[in-house]
Amino acid sequence: MKLLVSALERSANVHLASLQKELGEGVEFLGIFDKTLGNPIVDLQSLAIMGLVDALKKLRYFFKLADEMVDLAKEADKVLLIDSSGFNLPLAKKLKKRYPDKEIIYYILPQAWAWKKKRIPILAKTIDKLASILPFEPSYYPSEANIKYVGHPLLDQITVFKENVNNKIEKVAFLPGSRKSEIKRLMPVFQELKRSLHVTPYIVIPQHFSEQEVADLYGNLEEFVITHDTHKTLLEVDFAFICSGTATLEAALIGTPFILVYKAKALDYFIGSRLVKLDFVGLANIMLQKYKGLQLHPEFLQDALTPQNLLEAYNTFDLQSYHQNSKLLREYLQHGSAQRVVQLILE
Repeated sequence: MKLLVSALERSANVHLASLQKELGEGVEFLGIFDKTLGNPIVDLQSLAIMGLVDALKKLRYFFKLADEMVDLAKEADKVLLIDSSGFNLPLAKKLKKRYPDKEIIYYILPQAWAWKKKRIPILAKTIDKLASILPFEPSYYPSEANIKYVGHPLLDQITVFKENVNNKIEKVAFLPGSRKSEIKRLMPVFQELKRSLHVTPYIVIPQHFSEQEVADLYGNLEEFVITHDTHKTLLEVDFAFICSGTATLEAALIGTPFILVYKAKALDYFIGSRLVKLDFVGLANIMLQKYKGLQLHPEFLQDALTPQNLLEAYNTFDLQSYHQNSKLLREYLQHGSAQRVVQLILE
Protein backbone atom coordinates (compact mmCIF):
# COMPACT_ATOMS: atom_id res chain seq x y z
CA MET A 1 0.00 0.00 0.00
CA LYS A 2 1.14 3.53 -0.76
CA LEU A 3 0.00 6.08 1.80
CA LEU A 4 0.13 9.83 1.14
CA VAL A 5 1.16 11.38 4.47
CA SER A 6 1.07 15.01 5.57
CA ALA A 7 2.87 15.36 8.92
CA LEU A 8 4.47 18.79 9.26
CA GLU A 9 5.13 19.01 13.01
CA ARG A 10 7.89 17.33 15.01
CA SER A 11 5.32 15.85 17.42
CA ALA A 12 3.23 14.51 14.53
CA ASN A 13 6.25 12.59 13.27
CA VAL A 14 6.83 11.02 16.68
CA HIS A 15 3.30 9.63 16.46
CA LEU A 16 3.77 8.71 12.78
CA ALA A 17 6.81 6.62 13.79
CA SER A 18 4.55 4.64 16.13
CA LEU A 19 2.16 4.02 13.24
CA GLN A 20 4.98 2.93 10.93
CA LYS A 21 6.10 0.39 13.51
CA GLU A 22 2.57 -1.04 13.71
CA LEU A 23 2.06 -0.98 9.91
CA GLY A 24 5.19 -2.98 9.15
CA GLU A 25 7.04 -3.09 5.84
CA GLY A 26 4.00 -3.43 3.58
CA VAL A 27 3.15 0.29 3.59
CA GLU A 28 5.21 2.98 1.84
CA PHE A 29 4.92 6.64 2.86
CA LEU A 30 4.72 9.39 0.23
CA GLY A 31 4.56 13.14 0.91
CA ILE A 32 5.58 15.26 3.92
CA PHE A 33 7.17 13.62 6.97
CA ASP A 34 10.50 13.22 8.74
CA LYS A 35 13.28 11.83 6.56
CA THR A 36 13.95 9.06 9.09
CA LEU A 37 10.60 7.52 8.06
CA GLY A 38 11.17 7.36 4.29
CA ASN A 39 11.78 9.69 1.36
CA PRO A 40 9.72 12.87 1.81
CA ILE A 41 9.27 15.51 -0.88
CA VAL A 42 10.51 18.28 1.43
CA ASP A 43 12.88 18.82 4.37
CA LEU A 44 10.73 19.56 7.43
CA GLN A 45 13.20 22.20 8.63
CA SER A 46 12.30 24.33 5.61
CA LEU A 47 8.69 24.42 6.84
CA ALA A 48 9.50 25.97 10.22
CA ILE A 49 7.73 29.31 10.72
CA MET A 50 8.73 32.03 13.16
CA GLY A 51 6.07 34.71 13.48
CA LEU A 52 3.44 36.28 11.24
CA VAL A 53 5.88 37.95 8.83
CA ASP A 54 7.64 34.65 8.15
CA ALA A 55 4.26 32.94 7.63
CA LEU A 56 3.23 35.53 5.04
CA LYS A 57 6.55 35.18 3.21
CA LYS A 58 6.11 31.41 2.98
CA LEU A 59 2.43 31.47 2.01
CA ARG A 60 3.08 31.03 -1.71
CA TYR A 61 5.50 28.19 -0.96
CA PHE A 62 2.84 26.34 1.07
CA PHE A 63 0.28 26.73 -1.74
CA LYS A 64 2.81 25.20 -4.16
CA LEU A 65 3.55 22.39 -1.71
CA ALA A 66 -0.16 21.59 -1.39
CA ASP A 67 -0.45 21.38 -5.19
CA GLU A 68 2.51 18.97 -5.23
CA MET A 69 0.75 16.81 -2.66
CA VAL A 70 -2.44 16.75 -4.73
CA ASP A 71 -0.47 15.60 -7.80
CA LEU A 72 1.38 12.99 -5.75
CA ALA A 73 -1.89 11.62 -4.39
CA LYS A 74 -2.50 10.03 -7.79
CA GLU A 75 0.07 7.36 -6.83
CA ALA A 76 -1.36 6.76 -3.35
CA ASP A 77 -4.00 4.27 -2.25
CA LYS A 78 -5.08 6.36 0.74
CA VAL A 79 -4.32 9.66 2.47
CA LEU A 80 -3.28 10.23 6.09
CA LEU A 81 -3.32 13.77 7.51
CA ILE A 82 -1.86 14.41 10.97
CA ASP A 83 -2.53 17.60 12.96
CA SER A 84 -1.50 20.97 11.31
CA SER A 85 -5.04 21.98 10.35
CA GLY A 86 -3.91 25.25 8.76
CA PHE A 87 -2.26 23.25 6.00
CA ASN A 88 -4.06 19.90 6.14
CA LEU A 89 -7.69 21.04 6.05
CA PRO A 90 -7.31 23.09 2.82
CA LEU A 91 -5.26 20.18 1.44
CA ALA A 92 -8.09 17.76 2.28
CA LYS A 93 -10.56 19.92 0.33
CA LYS A 94 -8.28 19.96 -2.71
CA LEU A 95 -7.74 16.20 -2.52
CA LYS A 96 -11.44 15.43 -2.20
CA LYS A 97 -12.23 17.66 -5.16
CA ARG A 98 -9.60 15.99 -7.39
CA TYR A 99 -10.10 12.43 -6.11
CA PRO A 100 -13.63 12.13 -4.66
CA ASP A 101 -13.27 8.37 -4.13
CA LYS A 102 -9.84 8.38 -2.47
CA GLU A 103 -10.10 7.73 1.26
CA ILE A 104 -8.82 10.47 3.57
CA ILE A 105 -8.02 9.71 7.22
CA TYR A 106 -7.40 12.59 9.63
CA TYR A 107 -5.49 11.78 12.83
CA ILE A 108 -5.13 14.34 15.68
CA LEU A 109 -8.00 16.57 14.62
CA PRO A 110 -8.21 20.37 14.64
CA GLN A 111 -9.51 21.54 18.02
CA ALA A 112 -12.63 22.91 16.38
CA TRP A 113 -14.63 22.11 19.54
CA ALA A 114 -12.63 24.81 21.35
CA TRP A 115 -12.73 27.78 19.04
CA LYS A 116 -13.78 27.07 15.45
CA LYS A 117 -16.97 25.04 15.63
CA LYS A 118 -17.85 26.08 12.06
CA ARG A 119 -15.07 23.76 10.92
CA ILE A 120 -16.85 20.70 12.28
CA PRO A 121 -19.39 20.30 9.42
CA ILE A 122 -16.54 20.83 6.92
CA LEU A 123 -14.46 18.11 8.54
CA ALA A 124 -17.45 15.77 8.70
CA LYS A 125 -18.15 16.31 4.99
CA THR A 126 -14.56 16.25 3.70
CA ILE A 127 -12.86 13.53 5.75
CA ASP A 128 -13.77 9.86 5.34
CA LYS A 129 -12.40 8.71 8.71
CA LEU A 130 -11.83 11.03 11.66
CA ALA A 131 -9.48 9.60 14.30
CA SER A 132 -10.07 11.50 17.54
CA ILE A 133 -7.53 11.48 20.41
CA LEU A 134 -9.88 13.15 22.91
CA PRO A 135 -12.67 11.01 24.42
CA PHE A 136 -15.20 13.89 24.46
CA GLU A 137 -14.50 15.13 20.92
CA PRO A 138 -16.88 12.84 18.95
CA SER A 139 -19.85 14.30 20.86
CA TYR A 140 -19.32 17.64 19.08
CA TYR A 141 -19.75 16.07 15.61
CA PRO A 142 -23.00 15.32 13.73
CA SER A 143 -24.24 11.75 13.82
CA GLU A 144 -23.37 11.20 10.15
CA ALA A 145 -19.67 11.96 10.75
CA ASN A 146 -17.41 8.90 10.71
CA ILE A 147 -15.49 9.77 13.87
CA LYS A 148 -14.02 7.42 16.47
CA TYR A 149 -12.04 7.90 19.64
CA VAL A 150 -8.87 5.89 19.00
CA GLY A 151 -6.96 6.51 22.23
CA HIS A 152 -4.24 9.05 22.95
CA PRO A 153 -0.85 8.89 21.17
CA LEU A 154 1.09 9.93 24.28
CA LEU A 155 0.13 6.60 25.84
CA ASP A 156 2.03 4.89 23.01
CA GLN A 157 5.18 6.66 24.21
CA ILE A 158 4.56 6.90 27.96
CA THR A 159 4.57 3.42 29.45
CA VAL A 160 5.98 4.12 32.94
CA PHE A 161 4.00 6.00 35.59
CA LYS A 162 4.77 7.21 39.10
CA GLU A 163 3.43 4.64 41.56
CA ASN A 164 3.39 7.17 44.38
CA VAL A 165 4.32 10.78 45.13
CA ASN A 166 7.26 12.04 47.14
CA ASN A 167 5.85 14.19 49.94
CA LYS A 168 9.31 15.69 50.44
CA ILE A 169 10.03 17.53 47.19
CA GLU A 170 13.75 17.41 46.41
CA LYS A 171 13.93 17.77 42.62
CA VAL A 172 11.95 20.34 40.62
CA ALA A 173 11.94 20.67 36.82
CA PHE A 174 11.38 23.88 34.87
CA LEU A 175 10.04 23.51 31.32
CA PRO A 176 9.75 26.95 29.68
CA GLY A 177 8.62 25.57 26.32
CA SER A 178 10.29 25.20 22.94
CA ARG A 179 9.48 28.54 21.30
CA LYS A 180 12.03 31.27 21.80
CA SER A 181 9.41 33.90 22.67
CA GLU A 182 7.92 31.65 25.38
CA ILE A 183 11.32 30.94 26.89
CA LYS A 184 12.28 34.63 27.04
CA ARG A 185 9.07 35.52 28.87
CA LEU A 186 9.18 32.64 31.35
CA MET A 187 12.85 32.32 32.30
CA PRO A 188 13.04 35.53 34.40
CA VAL A 189 10.10 34.26 36.47
CA PHE A 190 11.63 30.79 36.76
CA GLN A 191 15.04 32.19 37.71
CA GLU A 192 13.55 34.25 40.55
CA LEU A 193 11.29 31.42 41.71
CA LYS A 194 14.23 29.00 41.82
CA ARG A 195 15.96 31.16 44.42
CA SER A 196 13.01 30.60 46.80
CA LEU A 197 12.98 26.83 46.42
CA HIS A 198 15.40 24.70 48.44
CA VAL A 199 15.59 21.94 45.83
CA THR A 200 17.75 20.62 43.01
CA PRO A 201 16.48 22.52 39.92
CA TYR A 202 16.32 20.82 36.51
CA ILE A 203 15.81 22.62 33.20
CA VAL A 204 14.61 20.88 30.02
CA ILE A 205 16.14 22.42 26.89
CA PRO A 206 15.27 21.38 23.30
CA GLN A 207 18.14 19.41 21.80
CA HIS A 208 18.30 21.51 18.61
CA PHE A 209 19.27 24.79 20.33
CA SER A 210 22.89 25.89 19.84
CA GLU A 211 25.10 26.89 22.80
CA GLN A 212 24.72 30.55 21.84
CA GLU A 213 20.92 30.27 21.64
CA VAL A 214 20.83 28.64 25.08
CA ALA A 215 22.97 31.41 26.54
CA ASP A 216 20.79 34.14 24.98
CA LEU A 217 17.46 32.58 25.93
CA TYR A 218 17.97 31.01 29.34
CA GLY A 219 20.51 33.18 31.13
CA ASN A 220 22.78 31.73 33.81
CA LEU A 221 22.16 28.00 34.17
CA GLU A 222 25.09 27.14 36.46
CA GLU A 223 22.80 25.97 39.28
CA PHE A 224 20.51 23.90 37.02
CA VAL A 225 20.79 20.28 35.99
CA ILE A 226 20.43 20.58 32.20
CA THR A 227 18.43 17.83 30.46
CA HIS A 228 16.90 17.26 27.03
CA ASP A 229 14.59 14.27 27.58
CA THR A 230 11.17 15.47 28.78
CA HIS A 231 9.72 12.08 29.74
CA LYS A 232 12.82 10.88 31.58
CA THR A 233 13.12 14.17 33.48
CA LEU A 234 9.45 14.27 34.49
CA LEU A 235 9.71 10.72 35.78
CA GLU A 236 12.81 11.59 37.82
CA VAL A 237 11.72 14.85 39.46
CA ASP A 238 9.15 15.37 42.22
CA PHE A 239 7.51 18.52 40.84
CA ALA A 240 7.51 20.74 37.75
CA PHE A 241 6.61 24.19 36.44
CA ILE A 242 5.61 23.80 32.80
CA CYS A 243 4.77 26.12 29.92
CA SER A 244 1.31 25.39 28.50
CA GLY A 245 1.60 22.74 25.79
CA THR A 246 2.04 19.02 25.25
CA ALA A 247 4.50 18.71 28.15
CA THR A 248 1.73 19.50 30.65
CA LEU A 249 -0.29 16.51 29.46
CA GLU A 250 2.86 14.37 29.49
CA ALA A 251 3.44 15.32 33.13
CA ALA A 252 -0.18 14.56 33.99
CA LEU A 253 0.02 11.10 32.43
CA ILE A 254 3.37 10.28 34.03
CA GLY A 255 1.95 11.45 37.37
CA THR A 256 4.38 14.30 38.05
CA PRO A 257 2.74 17.11 40.06
CA PHE A 258 3.04 20.40 38.20
CA ILE A 259 1.80 23.95 37.75
CA LEU A 260 0.95 25.23 34.27
CA VAL A 261 2.25 28.66 33.30
CA TYR A 262 1.88 30.81 30.22
CA LYS A 263 2.49 34.36 29.13
CA ALA A 264 1.72 35.61 25.63
CA LYS A 265 1.88 39.02 24.02
CA ALA A 266 -0.95 41.11 25.45
CA LEU A 267 -2.73 41.50 22.09
CA ASP A 268 -2.43 37.79 21.24
CA TYR A 269 -3.85 36.83 24.63
CA PHE A 270 -6.71 39.33 24.30
CA ILE A 271 -7.71 37.95 20.90
CA GLY A 272 -7.33 34.33 22.00
CA SER A 273 -9.38 34.82 25.16
CA ARG A 274 -12.25 36.23 23.08
CA LEU A 275 -12.18 33.29 20.65
CA VAL A 276 -11.83 30.45 23.15
CA LYS A 277 -14.53 30.04 25.78
CA LEU A 278 -13.07 27.41 28.11
CA ASP A 279 -12.54 27.30 31.86
CA PHE A 280 -8.99 25.97 31.48
CA VAL A 281 -6.02 26.16 29.16
CA GLY A 282 -4.38 22.80 29.94
CA LEU A 283 -5.75 19.73 28.17
CA ALA A 284 -5.42 17.64 31.33
CA ASN A 285 -7.70 20.07 33.18
CA ILE A 286 -10.13 20.28 30.26
CA MET A 287 -10.44 16.51 30.02
CA LEU A 288 -10.69 15.83 33.74
CA GLN A 289 -13.36 18.51 34.06
CA LYS A 290 -15.41 16.83 31.34
CA TYR A 291 -14.85 13.37 32.85
CA LYS A 292 -15.30 14.02 36.57
CA GLY A 293 -15.87 17.77 37.01
CA LEU A 294 -12.41 18.10 38.61
CA GLN A 295 -9.37 20.35 38.19
CA LEU A 296 -6.06 18.49 38.14
CA HIS A 297 -3.49 21.30 38.48
CA PRO A 298 -3.24 25.09 38.95
CA GLU A 299 -2.85 27.45 35.98
CA PHE A 300 -1.19 30.86 36.05
CA LEU A 301 -1.54 33.04 32.97
CA GLN A 302 -0.44 36.54 32.00
CA ASP A 303 -0.41 39.00 34.95
CA ALA A 304 -1.16 36.20 37.44
CA LEU A 305 2.17 34.65 36.50
CA THR A 306 4.44 35.94 39.27
CA PRO A 307 7.10 34.18 41.37
CA GLN A 308 5.05 34.95 44.49
CA ASN A 309 1.88 33.33 43.12
CA LEU A 310 3.78 30.28 41.91
CA LEU A 311 5.52 29.87 45.25
CA GLU A 312 2.24 30.06 47.16
CA ALA A 313 0.60 27.49 44.87
CA TYR A 314 3.65 25.23 45.20
CA ASN A 315 3.59 25.43 49.00
CA THR A 316 -0.13 24.59 49.20
CA PHE A 317 -0.21 21.93 46.46
CA ASP A 318 -2.21 18.81 47.40
CA LEU A 319 0.14 16.07 46.19
CA GLN A 320 -2.04 13.09 47.17
CA SER A 321 -5.16 14.48 45.52
CA TYR A 322 -3.17 15.17 42.36
CA HIS A 323 -1.83 11.62 42.31
CA GLN A 324 -5.31 10.12 42.52
CA ASN A 325 -6.69 12.45 39.86
CA SER A 326 -3.82 11.70 37.46
CA LYS A 327 -4.89 8.04 37.66
CA LEU A 328 -8.43 9.10 36.73
CA LEU A 329 -7.07 10.91 33.68
CA ARG A 330 -5.27 7.78 32.46
CA GLU A 331 -8.46 5.83 33.10
CA TYR A 332 -10.35 8.32 30.91
CA LEU A 333 -7.88 8.08 28.01
CA GLN A 334 -7.78 4.27 28.32
CA HIS A 335 -4.92 3.40 25.91
CA GLY A 336 -2.60 4.50 23.14
CA SER A 337 -3.88 5.16 19.64
CA ALA A 338 -1.39 3.66 17.16
CA GLN A 339 -3.00 0.22 16.85
CA ARG A 340 -6.48 1.62 16.29
CA VAL A 341 -5.32 4.19 13.73
CA VAL A 342 -3.54 1.42 11.83
CA GLN A 343 -6.80 -0.55 11.83
CA LEU A 344 -8.56 2.47 10.27
CA ILE A 345 -5.86 2.74 7.62
CA LEU A 346 -5.94 -0.95 6.71
CA GLU A 347 -9.72 -1.43 6.78
